[in-house]
Amino acid sequence: MASINFSKQDFVKDGDRYKLGFKKNDIGEGVDLIVERKEENGTYTLIQAEINRANDNVLVVWSEPFDGRVVTDEYKQL
Repeated sequence: MASINFSKQDFVKDGDRYKLGFKKNDIGEGVDLIVERKEENGTYTLIQAEINRANDNVLVVWSEPFDGRVVTDEYKQL
């Protein structure tokens, strides 16, 4: 499995929620996507984030921006 890290600054505010976008070409369809939030002590906690697809993008939606990573086995070789 591979992962892509992201930060709070990567989120875009959309009404009362925040969205983070990835290209399907980079991340796959998002079927087996795992979203983990980075805790202050450096460990990661699995969260059940809303995941949407729009055009060629996979969007992670949450109530607030956070540092974390997405994990999937659909990643292309980096």
